[in-house]
Amino acid sequence: QLRSQMKNKTMAMAMADPTKQVTMPTNRLSLCFRASILSILVSNCQVVRAFTTPSASTSQLPPIKAAVIVPGFLTGRDEFQPLAESLIARGIPSVVIPMPNWHWIPCIGGRSMRPVLERIDVAVRHLAASDGDITAIPDVGYSLVDCWNDFWTNPGGVAEVGGTSDPDQYPIVEPRGTFPAAGDPKGRVAIIGHSAGGWISRVYLSKRNYGGKIYGGSDLIHSVVTLGSPLGNAPGAAFAGVGWCNKEALAPGVRGLAVAGKGFPGDSSGEFTQNCYSFCCKDGTDGTGYDGDGVTPVHSSLHFEGAEKLIIDDCAHFAWTDVFGGSIIAPDLTEKYREKGGYWYGSDGKIDEWASWLLDM
Repeated sequence: QLRSQMKNKTMAMAMADPTKQVTMPTNRLSLCFRASILSILVSNCQVVRAFTTPSASTSQLPPIKAAVIVPGFLTGRDEFQPLAESLIARGIPSVVIPMPNWHWIPCIGGRSMRPVLERIDVAVRHLAASDGDITAIPDVGYSLVDCWNDFWTNPGGVAEVGGTSDPDQYPIVEPRGTFPAAGDPKGRVAIIGHSAGGWISRVYLSKRNYGGKIYGGSDLIHSVVTLGSPLGNAPGAAFAGVGWCNKEALAPGVRGLAVAGKGFPGDSSGEFTQNCYSFCCKDGTDGTGYDGDGVTPVHSSLHFEGAEKLIIDDCAHFAWTDVFGGSIIAPDLTEKYREKGGYWYGSDGKIDEWASWLLDM
């Protein structure tokens, strides 16, 4: 319309005075036209993002034998560094996302996981751009003031911050912090998510709009492993993100492995385990009829369409004897963990059962 109006105006000027040479103001027209388009794109940014497609260059990237680890809820880089070192010793260069455990605070209450997703994106993109160099992953800049502001504005959750608990209706709130940009990717890497880190990794793979951004991690990921992750639908705002993931299967071209631990029955592993299993069940049962890793029941850990499945015997959710206050929060589970030899997904006695899958590319 803008182009047509300016053209008509120019023609009218020429007819009024045929002796005067009139030229189209192409530079001005171009600037005005681009400004109009930019205005439309900005005002409809969510629609434009929804139609973003991967470039041929990223969808055809070769696999790199390297992995990014996403810690579970309220755990961070320090807690998962031993797992990274164990994987490195097995020939899989691995790095934990740049995130101490206090960076989870804005996500408490089942809210948007965009603060975590930004940190995943930094790690994945830098690892892919450096051809698997785990020393190339920068820290993110994040202060206590940033955390405080994120806590009050990060949308969703049981408090319905921003007016909703539905991820598809989250208002656009950009996470605070400094997230260093990476160069062009040279290949695709693996991603390993423990507990909540598993379903959050699935959000990262998706090419759907999540809270105002499409991460499209499936362009940069060749394999995803989830360890004891709650992947099955269940009631409550805390599982809204899980339900969002389950609207789609694993992306084509990405391998998946869903790992579940068992040996900690809900009827004999203490009240903490029973309550956790009940929390993960969509039918509202009391959790006593399920087996699992002490936190996530088997059926929930394996609810991942398109992924291969693996169950590991006598495997706990985490190293409970190493958890501060573990014997107070979950005394029965901690004792049972000790009785069974102290094995979790990252223990030398269990890690090879799933890590070998990553090596078999």
